[in-house]
This record gives sequence, structure tokens and C-alpha cells, in this order.
Amino acid sequence: MSDQQRPTRLGIYGGSFDPVHLGHLLLAETCREECSLDRVLFLPCGQSPHKPNGAVATGQQRAEMLEFAVAGDPRFGVCRIELERSGPSFTVETLRQVRAEQPDSKLFFLMGADSLADLPLWREPQAILELATIVAVNRGQQPPPDLGSLEARLGPIVRERVRVVTMSAIELSATEIRERVRSGRSLRFRVPRAVEEYIRQQRLYRNAE
Repeated sequence: MSDQQRPTRLGIYGGSFDPVHLGHLLLAETCREECSLDRVLFLPCGQSPHKPNGAVATGQQRAEMLEFAVAGDPRFGVCRIELERSGPSFTVETLRQVRAEQPDSKLFFLMGADSLADLPLWREPQAILELATIVAVNRGQQPPPDLGSLEARLGPIVRERVRVVTMSAIELSATEIRERVRSGRSLRFRVPRAVEEYIRQQRLYRNAE
């Protein structure tokens, strides 16, 4: 099958991205390379059912920071469908919407390997596995996720639809970035330069959460 005939391999990377930092970008690039993805869409969450207190920055601000972070690279994009949806955002609903809008794409859902154990607690986990290949990213020297335990709960589809990718450890978190802003410390080499400037201009994260 030629490149023109094969389905587009589309990565979906959801998260708060509050703010996006270089660890997020490295994860996306690692998955793009390891899974031969044609494109990765960063998908800032709306109202997460797992984080009822919500994000610090607005959805608009988080999406704009992402757009600054990936500007100029056509292999990456930003998808706002969860921000446009009212109420809690569930992964299964998002994947169904992406599939409906891009029926010719093969979907890959990117997530941290540490979150994989919680997949059976998500809404319709079997449907998630049917809609997309899960790419579980293992950071640094962490032990690999227990796929056997997950298979015992969700069935043999786990072996077919979960792929584990290892990336270099990078000790960055959005919580740390926000704390550095509050304490007046530098963000250089932790977030893209354009995101650093956006945070400064918008006066984000200066108050205590």
C-alpha cells in the first residue's frame, strides 16, 4: 500500500497543558517517531472528570500556549473539541468525535504509562481500546506497566491495542512551572520561548492556587 493509500496515523495527546512545557513536547515527538505517526494533535481538556477543580489558566489560554508551542511544525496541531463541549470531557466521547470527523485516520491515544493502570476505571475502556491504539509512555527507568493485570480486567484486546514506548526522563511538571512563576524564577529551557513570553504578557500563574 502506498503512502497515499494508507490511513493517516494520527496521535491524540490529551491533558491540561497548564502550561505546556518541553516534557510534553518531547513525549509527543518520541511517540511520533516510535509509532511512525503522521501527525500529533494536542488536545487541551475541558472539564476533566478526574480533576473537578479544573485548570488554572482558561481553556482559551491553554490552547493558545499550545499553538505557540507547535507553531511552524505541520506534524503537530491543536484540537479544541473538548473546550467546545459543555460538561465533563470523557476520552471515549472525544475519540468517537475524532473518528467521526476523520474516518480515514488510524488513531493513537498517547498517555503516561503511570496512568494505564487506571484505564479500567475510565468510561467505556473497552470502547477506547477499540477506537484507538493506546501508546503508554514510560519515562526513564520506571518499571514497565503491568499489561498482564490490565489484560485480566479488560481482556485480550489489551495485547493488541496497547503499545509501550520509553522516553528519556525529564523532570518537569506544570505544577513546577506554575510555582516558578509565582516565586519569580526563570522558565528558560523549561517551556518554549513563545510560551514563556505569553505567560509573562498574560500575567498567568502569579497568584496562589
